[in-house]
Amino acid sequence: AFPGGTALAAPSSRLPFRPAFVSGGRRAAPSVLRMSSSASPEGGRKAYDFASIEGKWQAYWDEHKTFRTPERDRSRPKKYVLDMFPYPSGAGLHVGHPEGYTASDIMCRYYRMKGYDVLHPMGWDSFGLPAEQYAIKTGTPPESTTKANIATFKRQLKSLGFSYDWERELATTDPDYVRWTQWIFLQLFKGGLAEQSEVAVNWCPALGTVLANEEIINGLSERGDHPVVRTPLRQWILKITKYADRLAAGLADLDWPSGTMASQKAWIGKSRGCNADFKV
Repeated sequence: AFPGGTALAAPSSRLPFRPAFVSGGRRAAPSVLRMSSSASPEGGRKAYDFASIEGKWQAYWDEHKTFRTPERDRSRPKKYVLDMFPYPSGAGLHVGHPEGYTASDIMCRYYRMKGYDVLHPMGWDSFGLPAEQYAIKTGTPPESTTKANIATFKRQLKSLGFSYDWERELATTDPDYVRWTQWIFLQLFKGGLAEQSEVAVNWCPALGTVLANEEIINGLSERGDHPVVRTPLRQWILKITKYADRLAAGLADLDWPSGTMASQKAWIGKSRGCNADFKV
């Protein structure tokens, strides 16, 4: 094993065992990461040739669909490993993306070696305020910029050698995906779990949209530093509170970090109150 390295060879009978490595999601300098190879004239080791080795095996994986999700074999255990889909901004990947994706990729490779059927897709959380604002500012259709940004992200992720099943790729802006989000909403509406209500929201007149609390810093929008006001707005809401007991009970069986558990409990928002009568 190499310090900070992640094996990129698929532990699969479909792939000859010829491992390549990346370090921390980035290419490492030869002085940091080397592989045993033929001895140099000075008796040392030959530096790891990223350009030829990485490109060769990534092309092999693409051609042979090494990481395609196998047909389900019910005699084998299964594992679904889902990364949080990135928002495809114009800036491309940042270091935080491969940091998290490297960890999940390690788990995928581990479970494949243990005989699991592994489903490991990638997609794009592609609706976003930046795309809308860029379209307004430049007159460029958001569909064009979003598709271009997705292509950049996909190329960068592939260059890192992650074991995604790209045949399962999707974007939240795809009509076929939106169709199912609308179907889910209709089922919630039919079940009495969706209704219209007037709720106080964070409204940004300059951006023309509602902002989450996390998108506001000192009363200004995180994007553009525009003033934000609290105002009532009629909108659709989902009665998540109807499932508070069920959601809270489901946390008991999870082996999650305490900080994550606390965040989930806060999001569920279950609380117990009481009624009190006072003489006036």
